[in-house]
Order: sequence, then C-alpha cells, then structure tokens
Amino acid sequence: MPKFLIQAAYTPEGTKGLLEEGASGRRAAVDQVVTGLGGTVEAMYYAFGEDDLVCIVDFPDPVSMAAVSLHVKASGALRTRATPLLTLDEIDEAARRKVSFRPPGT
Repeated sequence: MPKFLIQAAYTPEGTKGLLEEGASGRRAAVDQVVTGLGGTVEAMYYAFGEDDLVCIVDFPDPVSMAAVSLHVKASGALRTRATPLLTLDEIDEAARRKVSFRPPGT
C-alpha cells in the first residue's frame, strides 16, 4: 500500500479548532478520514516550527491521498504537503530499471 509523509501547518482558524478539540480529537478525525478511504495511520506527531503536524499514512492508491489533500486544503484549516515514501526494495527496483536519458548539452 502506498505510504505518504504528510506535513501540515495550522492556519489561525485551524489552531482555534485544535485548542477547542484537543490533539486526541484531531487524531480521531484523521483516523476517520484515512480509514474511510481504506487506509491506516502509522504515526501522528505534533511539532513546532515550520510544521505543526507530521503524519505517516498508508492509502490504497495515490488518488485516495489526493482526495484527502484536496478536501483538507479546501477547508482552509491547514496548509499541507504530502510526500510519497518508497521502501528500500522499491528504490532498488528503480535503480535496476534502464532509463534512456541525455543530459542537456550532450
């Protein structure tokens, strides 16, 4: 199942909601969204700095991740980035594939 790193920063409106609901309330909401699309939440951490929230989630396909991303961003409560994560075996497979590439100017 494809795995994604999600990094998020709360907007002022989202932060107000977090203060009202608490971290455990938000975890329940994240679990509901992810499991509703057939995924699982591997980890969820709060942080401070550029990102307020970091999650690792599994989804059945990239379209499910895109659907969540669109709806979360449309809410205006969070600014998010989703990064696909690859296993060591997947990178080994990628390294074995032949790619016909010519660098510019050569």
